Amino acid sequence: MLSLNYQFKLKVNKKQASAIDEWLGICKSVYNFALRERKDWVNSRKCPIDRCSLESEYIIPPDAPRPTYARQCKSLGVAKKKFPRLSIPQSQVLQQTLKVLDEAFANMWKRGFGFPRFKKKMRSFVLPQVKPDCIQGKTITLPKLGKLKLVLSRPIPEGFVPKQVRVIKKASGYYANIILQLDVNVPDVPAHGYPIGIDLGLEKFLATSEGELIKGHKFLKESEGKLKSLQGQLKNKKKGSRRWRDISFVLNVGLTAARKHFLNGYISVQIVGMSKIESAIRSV
Repeated sequence: MLSLNYQFKLKVNKKQASAIDEWLGICKSVYNFALRERKDWVNSRKCPIDRCSLESEYIIPPDAPRPTYARQCKSLGVAKKKFPRLSIPQSQVLQQTLKVLDEAFANMWKRGFGFPRFKKKMRSFVLPQVKPDCIQGKTITLPKLGKLKLVLSRPIPEGFVPKQVRVIKKASGYYANIILQLDVNVPDVPAHGYPIGIDLGLEKFLATSEGELIKGHKFLKESEGKLKSLQGQLKNKKKGSRRWRDISFVLNVGLTAARKHFLNGYISVQIVGMSKIESAIRSV
């Protein structure tokens, strides 16, 4: 099975943007509630057995089972009857949200990560199953969201079928991360060419095994003056106005785009070019 991950920008109207924002808000509420339930259960097992706290105590029965992914998914079905708002998103979206929380706890126990934190905002949600023909022309059809316009910045390879979609909200707009799969046997190709070692540093961005040093850029420090000026302009603009949105876009996207261009558009191309040159020299 060969899998590709393509990202396309979504062109949504106000109604569709409002629906996506509502889904993200519900996912955040479900995530934080499930985290609080797990956190309370863990804290209740830390209480001293010979005394009670003078401030507060967790009133949870000692035989209460640990909140697991399966138990919380079952509780979610019961909660939908009491809170109809939970039925607005597609059912698997909320299950995937609980799965993300379960993976966060697994990483804490197995890999030494920190305790999961409450989310101030949710930036994405996952639709784990979509129809194979959900992409037609420049539109994608998603469950309960309907048809959304896509900016097809590159064509979808022939034979690949969409399997999963992640809808992401960024400062620059809404995006769809689409996992495409092709049912083929991928051969195990042995490594070939000339390898180049890379060592990341502090004074220099990286050093290669060929002795070349590549200088890093302090994008935040270099842009402090411009950012300060833009923040001053933003303060005097009416929130939600066109000029306010333009300045917010530059503030939130400018540094990210500069860093991404530096890594993908300069460093990657330069290192691959060095490797090809070395391979050509050694083959002569």
